Amino acid sequence: MTKKIILSDAAPAPIGPYSQAVLFGNTLYVSGQIALATFESGASIEEETNQVMKNIGSVLSEAGFVFEDVVKCSIFVKNMNDFGAINGVYATYFSEYPPARETVEVARLPKDVRVEISCIAHK
Repeated sequence: MTKKIILSDAAPAPIGPYSQAVLFGNTLYVSGQIALATFESGASIEEETNQVMKNIGSVLSEAGFVFEDVVKCSIFVKNMNDFGAINGVYATYFSEYPPARETVEVARLPKDVRVEISCIAHK
């Protein structure tokens, strides 16, 4: 097996030496996505989370995957008090069989955003 680098023009370009996603066999590893433009515009945490999920959807789609293929997510939040709002938006993307996940409060995220989400998908 070889790995294939996935790059979607519909999601923000990487801001460092990493790929938006890597496809290896039938498994897609999606790097943490942020919503920089939404965050900088002063959007709510719900709007920021929604944009993060749209970015993930764009990367999944570029690789031929859908949200139903996601088996694991990692959510990093700047403030655990935002958990309920983030969770409410997140839940709309995984209606029936949500993936495994963890949510971790961190001191700081890239570009000082409030939420970053990565995932693993499998077909």
